[in-house]
Amino acid sequence: MTARDWWKSAVVYQVYPRSFADSDGDGVGDLGGIIQRLDYLERLGVDVVWLSPVYKSPMADNGYDISDYEEVDPLFGSLEQLDELIAALHERGMKLVMDLVVNHTSAAHAWFQESRSSKDDPKRDWYWWRPPREGFEAGTPGAEPTNWGSAFSGPAWTFDPATGEYYLHLFAPEQPDLNWENPAVRQAVYAMMNRWLDRGVDGFRMDVVCLLSKVLEPDPDGGPPRLPDGHVGVRDPHGAGVIDTTRYGDTAPLVVNGPRIHEFLQEMHREVFAGRPPGLLNVGETPATTVEHARLYTDPARAEVDMVFQFEHVDLDSGPGGKFDIAPMTMLDLKHSLNRWQEGLAEAGWNSLYLGNHDQPRCVSRFGNDAAEHREQSAKALATVLHLHRGTPYVYQGDELGLPNVGFTRIDQLRDIESLNYHASALAAGRDAPEVIQALSAKGRDNARVPMPWDGSPSGGFTNGMPWIEVHPLVEEINAALQVDDPDSVFSHYQRLIALRHDEPVVAHGTFRMVLLDDPQVYAYVREYEGDRLLVVANLSDARDVVAELSDELPGASYDDAELLIGSVPGSKPTPTDPLAPWESRVFRLA
Repeated sequence: MTARDWWKSAVVYQVYPRSFADSDGDGVGDLGGIIQRLDYLERLGVDVVWLSPVYKSPMADNGYDISDYEEVDPLFGSLEQLDELIAALHERGMKLVMDLVVNHTSAAHAWFQESRSSKDDPKRDWYWWRPPREGFEAGTPGAEPTNWGSAFSGPAWTFDPATGEYYLHLFAPEQPDLNWENPAVRQAVYAMMNRWLDRGVDGFRMDVVCLLSKVLEPDPDGGPPRLPDGHVGVRDPHGAGVIDTTRYGDTAPLVVNGPRIHEFLQEMHREVFAGRPPGLLNVGETPATTVEHARLYTDPARAEVDMVFQFEHVDLDSGPGGKFDIAPMTMLDLKHSLNRWQEGLAEAGWNSLYLGNHDQPRCVSRFGNDAAEHREQSAKALATVLHLHRGTPYVYQGDELGLPNVGFTRIDQLRDIESLNYHASALAAGRDAPEVIQALSAKGRDNARVPMPWDGSPSGGFTNGMPWIEVHPLVEEINAALQVDDPDSVFSHYQRLIALRHDEPVVAHGTFRMVLLDDPQVYAYVREYEGDRLLVVANLSDARDVVAELSDELPGASYDDAELLIGSVPGSKPTPTDPLAPWESRVFRLA
């Protein structure tokens, strides 16, 4: 393994600072709290901490609306504390990756304030400004320059009376899109990124990076290039939100993987990463991206990003109406999707392995079974299946404890802009209120954003004050204090999986071959590298005594001599062909 491939044997842990640990009693997590909990992360064994945004922000979207890229928001602490965090992680042999949003800024960013000040301002073209649609009065419905909808509901254009034009925002109106067609924008972003790397940051997770390049058409009147309308009646999958297809067009073909995106990312690599010492990481979040596009993004020969976050498997339960139109999903759907990505990036490129993050509900509730009798085993099974794939695993805070969804029943329990906007628009459209809450409870982002449960106290050890959002209702029975010293806990199972990736080259570098591809209960695959062979077997169902029929899949394998490396059932010493208990998982070395 070369130094530039270090991340193949690494495990990344995502910290959502607002909800991780509060050091000053204001009810909001902060950098001081993260520093206080680094021993926990070191004990878990992770290599990289991915920090969701802590930049200065009005917090319209919990920090994904950045008003100053180079200042820490006082809510989270100070630049000095961030320097302290970087140093403390490096002392422990861990790295810090910053979440970076450069598709858009906050409307409060100085760049946008200058841009909106007049049509003649030098930064006017740093954002997407367009006049009203011809024949319509500015500021009236239908006058928007295109029929695009935003990911957080409503049109993707907001009228600004000061100059009589509209600005584009694929997300909230408080998040205007930067115009990456302008070279000055790109150079300003690269300069900022370089300053963070000079400060000691070890890389970036680039938020919605596949949206940077938009499709343009020539203006027949000689004006600025036009952004075209999208086809009406197709769901827009580019973001996490829901597009009203009776009014808005499908923007995805016009903004996802646009015509210049690879040019932009290759330029970014040259300007920011090329020539620096190895050890950095650049991850691209790429919703609505296909396997074929991902190969282009992550092929090392193309020098764009090291790996992508793709969304195919976390969109399996989304119906025609989008995220909150919840559709049935089977284990086979998940298996086939993940296998397609394993095969697609087998020869070139690299996978980010995840089932949960700050934008997703809890994986044990979504892909497992969060009933009390199955929760721990299904949490272990999902972790086992994910971590032994080819790719870099990501652990979202609390998943290593087996945290399930919260079970929201009231809108006043929610804080997320996406959920609140969807609730308002769905009720306005005549949707049944209990059904709306049920959908938000199942897939709302606040499931992942309630405070980290450190102990069983009323505040979960998260804060000495009033938490910004209610703590998890199961805090007394699911918390770190109960699990870190328990060898049979979900936490300890994650420790073993992480250690196995560090210790066994086959996990980081081996080939991947799915077996029993169409078995509706058994998830099984083989990893091979330089004569070493691992077999992963899991029962992803509630069924008892499930047998993995492996004889035809692995001819000549000596199951009697298989070495059990990790098993999820305490005290059990099974062979690969022994019946599996509900949600049981096993990892073997084959002779």
